[in-house]
Amino acid sequence: MSRTPLAAVLGANAVSAAGSSLTLIGVPFFVLETTGSAGRAGVVAFCATLPIALSALIGGPLIDRVGRRRVSIASDLVCATAVGAIPLLHRAGALEFWMLCALMALGGLAHTPGVNARFVLTPDLAAHAGTTLARAASLFDAVTRGARMAGAALAGLLVALVGAQNVLLIDAVTFCLSALLVAGGLRGVREAAPVKAAAPFSAASYRRELAEGFGYLVHERLLLATVLVVMCINGMDQGWNAVLLPVHAESELGGATALGLATAAFGLGALVGALLYGAFGHRFPRRAVLCGALVLCGAPRYAVAALTDTAPPLAATMLLAGLAAGTLNPILVTVIYERVPDELRTRVAGVLTAGGELAMPLGGLLAGGLVEAAGLTSALLAVGAGYLLVTLAPAVFPCWRAMDVSSSAPSRRSPAPAAP
Repeated sequence: MSRTPLAAVLGANAVSAAGSSLTLIGVPFFVLETTGSAGRAGVVAFCATLPIALSALIGGPLIDRVGRRRVSIASDLVCATAVGAIPLLHRAGALEFWMLCALMALGGLAHTPGVNARFVLTPDLAAHAGTTLARAASLFDAVTRGARMAGAALAGLLVALVGAQNVLLIDAVTFCLSALLVAGGLRGVREAAPVKAAAPFSAASYRRELAEGFGYLVHERLLLATVLVVMCINGMDQGWNAVLLPVHAESELGGATALGLATAAFGLGALVGALLYGAFGHRFPRRAVLCGALVLCGAPRYAVAALTDTAPPLAATMLLAGLAAGTLNPILVTVIYERVPDELRTRVAGVLTAGGELAMPLGGLLAGGLVEAAGLTSALLAVGAGYLLVTLAPAVFPCWRAMDVSSSAPSRRSPAPAAP
């Protein structure tokens, strides 16, 4: 057994997540600084997230053939190039708005395959490290959320101190570091190499493998319901992160520092929530925890943002919301790992990611339109009400009861056993 591959993936995810927080805060402020338009910030968010669902959908069959290690490295290097080009072109006076949209779209297109490649490796690396799947999933989520928290706090300070352009350059460096960690840590790991048993690539085999991922998802009602709920809340969260919170921070809270504080508070809560669930979560019914966490992680922050113009109440609410949100991914990821056969894992993960992120492009675009048409307060209240309705679904629909029944998905290959 060796813990090095798992540590490498966790480290790469941590660096990448911290860098993504820099982008999450740096890009909206860059757009607001250079254009002064919430609508244009929504357009940039649309361009950045539209390719995510597409690449997740079409990339699943390719990841196994190319190799998870190679895909992760290539993904990080393309993202570094796309993000780093934005401030460099701006300094040269050559950056047009369409170029900004195109570069963000390129980054979104390349980012998801790398994330999926590392995600589907987690069960195998957990077995190599001699740890349980639930614990590895919680650790994976906790490390990622902790990095996002640190990155958000740092981003708020850096935007205020050195400007959004330089923050994007730092983000490019983090992608390069993530690529180096994966290149070194996963060398020689069989599960990270190309799958030799995969059928020769052809249009027919590609369509067949995509159909297998879709077919499995459609027949698993719990997974299908999960995708629908995640799709809705991801869309609303994208509107929150890309438009509503940055505009609220700039107009009411004093700028990027307050935005970084609120985002870091959410990250801190999520980190603690993920760690607590990893330590004690197995003692409680998954559905009950999920229902409570979904209600707490969404609507309250929209309501507080709409009704207050100071940072401390929002930061406290974000801390509570993050604490609840930290339990979501460990629960859902464990259910997915349990219910999907290992030979279908990459294809189903691609379909799950594509479905979950399908509404993200519209989330930022609609949020920008709502702010310009109805004002920030009305937009916050409207989106918060929609969030509350969606998060009640697991408490209402009976298909969610299946998540409390552990399912060992059939497999044509014998997965490596996890240590008790």
